[in-house]
Amino acid sequence: MAMNMTSRVAALNPEVEQILKPFKLSREELMLVMRRMRKEMEMGLSRKGQKEASVRMLPTFVHYRPDGKEKGSFLALDLGGTNFRVLLVRFCPQTEGGMKHVNQSYSIPQEVMQGRGKQLFDHIVDCVAKFLSNQKITERLPLGFTFSFPCKQISLDQAILLNWTKGFSVPDCVGKDVVQLLREAIQRRQELDLEVVALANDTVGTMMSAAFQDPKCEIGLIVGTGTNACYMEQMKNIEKLDGDSGEMCINMEWGAFGQGEQHSLAEIVNEFDKLVDQQSLHPGKQIYEKMIGGKFLGAIVQNILLNLKEKGCIFRGIQTHTLEQENIIRTKFLSKIESDSGDLLHVKSILEELGLPCGIEDRVVVQAVCLAVSQRAAQLCGAGLAAVLERMRENRQMDLMKMTVGVEGSLYKLHPHFSQILKDTVKDLAAKCEVHFHLSEDSSAMGAALVAASTRAS
Repeated sequence: MAMNMTSRVAALNPEVEQILKPFKLSREELMLVMRRMRKEMEMGLSRKGQKEASVRMLPTFVHYRPDGKEKGSFLALDLGGTNFRVLLVRFCPQTEGGMKHVNQSYSIPQEVMQGRGKQLFDHIVDCVAKFLSNQKITERLPLGFTFSFPCKQISLDQAILLNWTKGFSVPDCVGKDVVQLLREAIQRRQELDLEVVALANDTVGTMMSAAFQDPKCEIGLIVGTGTNACYMEQMKNIEKLDGDSGEMCINMEWGAFGQGEQHSLAEIVNEFDKLVDQQSLHPGKQIYEKMIGGKFLGAIVQNILLNLKEKGCIFRGIQTHTLEQENIIRTKFLSKIESDSGDLLHVKSILEELGLPCGIEDRVVVQAVCLAVSQRAAQLCGAGLAAVLERMRENRQMDLMKMTVGVEGSLYKLHPHFSQILKDTVKDLAAKCEVHFHLSEDSSAMGAALVAASTRAS
């Protein structure tokens, strides 16, 4: 579909094709990304290189994956975006599926996302209190906390926040143990009796949840608002930790790939990426994530369309337009626009809703822009995942490795082409790996409950 659309655009306006050219990555460019990701992974695992590595390769202290024998009731909290979720998970090995759960989502106001730590964690605990009241839960339950921001874990229940991402900015939490901040907020609500036993990143939770259903799962992948990955690494290869027996899950924090002096994505980043980075809450940070994550794809498209409008390539004759308004093109629009065909009447409806009356040529260009941006995002994500797979395969000295990847995230789940382009890229770049993708619902939070359950089993 993307190639057909490209030829239509070229026929209409060669200048549009020229602007979109940097988004069409060659196989050689994708292999370059793959090689550099592997180099950053090795640096992040080493004692000497870890400070310079953009991919932090953070130990999680999760040494095992589920075996289906987990039992008991656990609370799970999931903080990773504008919605905060609370779950009650009951593991029942004798029942179909092995578990039952109920959950509730609560919104986090913008002023709390960018306020003070006490305000944020008090809000979290208030939501937990409402959930417990609604579910009529009075028993003391172990709690697993999915916290989807870069942390340096010291143990399973100690995690120092390194920095915020995804629109959060609560400066007085940085450098502090987020588990302790949660415990202090619980103590301020004296009627609550909760035991925080484990913290997990959302990628770890996704891997654990998928592994509960598929023992071959040793990789977790998030492709939603942001992106990240984790995988099971052999302890002997984690140079920055003592011990060489067994394995541990590594939270890569690969969204930061490309930032810093190394700038491993220098040949791939273009003028529109730089503009989105400058407009973001954290300039110079999370470069890879800003080229892949759903929070940013709409902004890239919007900047391209604004550039094309200024050049007179689209929306000719429209004097007053909305393209200069912040976040006017939402990533959810990309899915709808790219799903359209024929006369592109859905594209027409979306653009008119944004105050952009358009002809068929405008619609073709807008769809081509969306396709180019999302295709590059999926290919870049695939190159990163291929790097992880190939490292695991070579470390295990396998000619062919079969692996399941647990995936969660709205971009992977809802976008019409992203998942297939990702799979095709992985198949091409990691040809010696036979990969199955396991899409999970509520998996990151469910995984936190599984990590909490592991503390009771050990």
